[in-house]
Amino acid sequence: MWKVGIIGATGYTGATLISLLLTHPHVKITLMSSNTYRGKEISNIFPCFKGLVDEILVPTDGDYKGQCDVFFLGLPHGTSMETAKRLFDGKAIIIDLSADFRFEEKSIYERIYGKHSAPELIPQSIFGLPELYRGKIKNAKLIGNPGCYPTSAILALYPLIKYQMLEGDVFIDSKSGVSGAGREAKLGSLFCEVAEGFRAYNVGIHRHEPEIKKEIEKYQALNIMFTPHLLPMNRGILTTIYGRLKKTEKTTTILDIFRDVYKDEPFIRIMEEGIYPDTRFVRYSNYCDIGLKAFDDGRIVIISAIDNLVKGASGQAVQNMNIALGLEERAGLKTVPQYP
Repeated sequence: MWKVGIIGATGYTGATLISLLLTHPHVKITLMSSNTYRGKEISNIFPCFKGLVDEILVPTDGDYKGQCDVFFLGLPHGTSMETAKRLFDGKAIIIDLSADFRFEEKSIYERIYGKHSAPELIPQSIFGLPELYRGKIKNAKLIGNPGCYPTSAILALYPLIKYQMLEGDVFIDSKSGVSGAGREAKLGSLFCEVAEGFRAYNVGIHRHEPEIKKEIEKYQALNIMFTPHLLPMNRGILTTIYGRLKKTEKTTTILDIFRDVYKDEPFIRIMEEGIYPDTRFVRYSNYCDIGLKAFDDGRIVIISAIDNLVKGASGQAVQNMNIALGLEERAGLKTVPQYP
């Protein structure tokens, strides 16, 4: 059994990691930390784990180097890098769910998030999107888990940018459940601020836009505009992308291209013509569902749906761990989407 530590175990991503890893056949959670709840049993914070895991939460800022084979960092942006410095030894696999190791260029990170205090580790890190970088993830010891919005957008665009089939402007319209904002108390996440409403936020300044852009630009130069919206639901992301093809194609032709690109991907599901993704059908799963429609004048609409806490965060982190450890990629991730 591989020993796993979760540093920052009491946020939404930490709790989701625990749920997934408890069913994993090859790993055992041996360390969980929380500064807020240090000294308490995890099952007292989340009673759903009572009798399943009753580990005592240790301080997040402790020295745990060498105690685990894999560390998941469920910490805020700007704090994971210091923890990564303490834990990194070139042996254990560190999977960071913050943005601290998602960018190959320090300057881009610092423009968005502030000063990076572990620049020496940036070259060691791999952007953890398995469908694009599985070969690199296999040998990685530091993995920057992608953001939830970027995961939904990049996977929806990848087959088209891989073959440079788009031109001009690309508009990415994403809608997320409230859990994407994290578990800490925030005015904008309060029930009365969210229920019965639907709004755009951080228009033109959302920190996930540069993350999307830097990945898209590796394949094709396009003008990207990204706008996130907050939905009054717990979890899920629906991303709708509007673009234009260089050459007019039928919907069935584009769907065949998507199926070919993703034919060996266990967590990508391409919808049939006329069927479009719905967040209800990916809840609690690591799937990314993709559907699309091409128009006679060259316009195209691509739609993707993910669970922001699973494929958008913790599930993808477990998928990365499986790849890096040489395990079956679906281990611990065979949850069937729940309906209704």
